[in-house]
Amino acid sequence: MGIVTIGTKKVGVGYPIFVIAEIGINHNGSVKIAKQLIDLAVQTGCQAVKFQKRTIPVVYSAEDLAKPRTFDPSFITHAMERAAKYGYDVFPREAQTRLAANPEETTNGDLKYALEFNEPEYRELDLYCREKGIMWTASPWDIKSVEFLTQFELPFYKIASASLTDMHILRSVALFGKPVILSTGMSTMEQIRIAVDILGSVPTALLHCVSTYPAKDEDLNLQVILTLQREFPDMVIGYSGHENGATLSVCAVALGASIIERHITLDRTMPGTDQAASLEPFRLDLMTGNIRRMEVALGDGVKRVLPSEVLVMQKLRRIQDF
Repeated sequence: MGIVTIGTKKVGVGYPIFVIAEIGINHNGSVKIAKQLIDLAVQTGCQAVKFQKRTIPVVYSAEDLAKPRTFDPSFITHAMERAAKYGYDVFPREAQTRLAANPEETTNGDLKYALEFNEPEYRELDLYCREKGIMWTASPWDIKSVEFLTQFELPFYKIASASLTDMHILRSVALFGKPVILSTGMSTMEQIRIAVDILGSVPTALLHCVSTYPAKDEDLNLQVILTLQREFPDMVIGYSGHENGATLSVCAVALGASIIERHITLDRTMPGTDQAASLEPFRLDLMTGNIRRMEVALGDGVKRVLPSEVLVMQKLRRIQDF
């Protein structure tokens, strides 16, 4: 089994489980909410938080961005607050004119721009994470986003399942030589092998993942963790979960996952497409606490008579012929 060093943390078999709290877009376009989610990750003992970074006109077509879409008006409010605070246009000129005339005439593009943090927000969040003593990273969805993230001293890069087959992103990230954590949802074993080959000698961890939100229990197939361990014996293997509840992510640790990634939220009833597949504070705390219990309980696999068993053995074992 391999070992990957992320920041000052060694990750792999024999080391503490590395827990990533996926904030993603659950900040709903608000830096204040993002900070509250960072606080939650710190309070529950996570080692890193993760965001997502997209260059909107690159990732989405003009046709897709123009589609009418209704969403919670708080997203627009948060975006306008950022525009006023940081002094840049969150929305393109056309959208500003349209929304000024009719705030309810919203499009898919309006939603995407409203949720997308840029340099001023990430500068503030970078400083906040440093103050709180937690690592952060973001999944780049295009080459410009990879270039954007290079201005920050990220301890590792996270490649989302959707980008596993994007060789340009893989090659671009590999150039930096920093550890890469690669989610494997929506991918065949052959596609995973090709992605690993492209990353080459870069320290890499693979996360078993099922890319449905939320994922059904019967679809999780957690034994793929064992399959990945056999297929890639020199690599760190983990799990990125989207299922309801915390229990099955702890089960992934029992199967040998060295990294656990879960989406987090302040409240699963908040507006947003990823909130329902996320862990609220109580369940996140339950998961991280049980992961630490599991680490202790797994032991080293050597069968022995424990000192604490000796008195019980003397009391209960009536016959000992061998």
